[in-house]
Amino acid sequence: MGEVQRVAEEAESVADGHLLRRWARRAVDSLQKRRGEINSLNVFPIPDSDTGTNLLFTMRAALDSAETIEDDVRSAGRVANALARGAVSGARGNSGVILSQVIRGIAESVQGEHIDGRSFANSLTTATGLASRAVSDLVEGTIVTVLRASGEAAQECVDTKTPSGEDLASVVAAAADAAAIALNKTPEQLDVLASAGVVDAGGFGLVLILDAFVEVVTGKSQVREDLGTPDPRSSAVVDVSAFDHDWAHKSPIECGDHSEQDFEVMYLVDDSDDDRMTALRTRLSVLGDSTVIVSDGFGGWSVHVHCCDAGAAVEAGLEAGKVHGIRISSFLVDERDQLVARAERRFPGAGARGVLAVVAGESAAALFESEGATVLRCDDAPVTRAQLLGRIRQMERSEVLVLPNGALTAQELVAVSAAARDPLHQVLLLSTSSMVQGLAALAVHDAQRNVADDGFTMSEAAAATRWGSLRIAVERSLTYVGTCDPGDAIGLMGHEVVLIGPDVAESSARLVDLALGSGGELVTLLMGADAPDGLAGQLEAHVIAHHPGVDVLVYQGDQPGDLFQLGVE
Repeated sequence: MGEVQRVAEEAESVADGHLLRRWARRAVDSLQKRRGEINSLNVFPIPDSDTGTNLLFTMRAALDSAETIEDDVRSAGRVANALARGAVSGARGNSGVILSQVIRGIAESVQGEHIDGRSFANSLTTATGLASRAVSDLVEGTIVTVLRASGEAAQECVDTKTPSGEDLASVVAAAADAAAIALNKTPEQLDVLASAGVVDAGGFGLVLILDAFVEVVTGKSQVREDLGTPDPRSSAVVDVSAFDHDWAHKSPIECGDHSEQDFEVMYLVDDSDDDRMTALRTRLSVLGDSTVIVSDGFGGWSVHVHCCDAGAAVEAGLEAGKVHGIRISSFLVDERDQLVARAERRFPGAGARGVLAVVAGESAAALFESEGATVLRCDDAPVTRAQLLGRIRQMERSEVLVLPNGALTAQELVAVSAAARDPLHQVLLLSTSSMVQGLAALAVHDAQRNVADDGFTMSEAAAATRWGSLRIAVERSLTYVGTCDPGDAIGLMGHEVVLIGPDVAESSARLVDLALGSGGELVTLLMGADAPDGLAGQLEAHVIAHHPGVDVLVYQGDQPGDLFQLGVE
């Protein structure tokens, strides 16, 4: 018997109410562990950094409801109904309300003792319809888009892979994989995500929840290293030069495609009917936006709206039925204080200022991190403007000093700088053209100074550091100092080629001599991943022998391309 068939048969034998409760527990655990990560992605419809929290509270409410069942736990239908009631009554925020409809979709599709692949596929299709109808203004690139993709893949698995498509393991895996792919494409569909360089937060949480289902069905942990990484093609279609549009300058309560609102209002409604709830939806859409109304399938409704008049929103609900469980959250807070508080919680003692460095190489990344910098890696592909802007926003700091280290052009950095600044954020992009200049700047960083003074001091240190690099030519080309052939060593000072030679060790020593030709007190060497063994020691010995009084610091960087970078201070 093949491994896939064996796993599928074992999974089907336990696909009952016990499995659904195990899934709910696993989903709660996963959301708990990654709540902060999800919150940091939250830029739409309101960037209030609570999507992860809302999903967690909603899933926990569903689990608490299912845990109250003491008999007939083997019935998948009964457990699913309990999960749905708990999710709808305990739903938090837009994302939580949509999640409640995912669970309600399972409840409506699962009948009897077991859940199989076909009923699971039907549940996602049902949930997509429920969620789409519940949202007053459906926008592509959100959790609903990710949900739809998962349902389509699950249904295709059932329709085209019979009989293997019938088993739960195959269908759930297909749904989760499709959701992950759709998630990474959300920035292509929603401009605010592309501008921030992030994927949809609610969709991210949904993938975690589906992966939790895969884990309990197959017994195998899901590892997605690229989860939340926007599709590379999305970067190509983002006009980052236009990042200084309205969104870039709005306060957090104004972002997205919605007008400014002051409150998030949620409540539950009983003793009502479809007609009165339809009328309520119309009334709330006039009062505000982000209106979502969903049913638990048992005569209860959950209502969500963003508005300026919370009292009017509650009064509208009273006309529709019996209102209870009212929750009102205000967006009218001191946003800067909130940002600083969040930074303190995430980086205890670090204050509101952070340093972001663009770095290539495992050891170089560790070196910058050891000095207190947050790192954006660029080992395998160039960093895009959208990625840099997104990372700046994810730092949750009101003051950010950026060390680009030559990863982007001056024009690109100007575009990012314009988009990153707003009334709550002061972002300074320092002129560091290499990682050795970045290290020199980081060495004089002092978070206790005024941010402008700190940035000026760091920029001065970078500018005072002459830098060069040595690499190996991969093709024949003409330079200012002659023609190089593949395999030749090429020495650069800054971005200009200053020497070409057939021998790496000899060329390296010549480059050091050129760098120290106009003086210097300290040479910093950052060794690359392809540097020959012993080269660092040879260069250190050369400096000691030929340049008395000059100190040498050698670090392993593991950066690709350059055999080493050098900086002279």
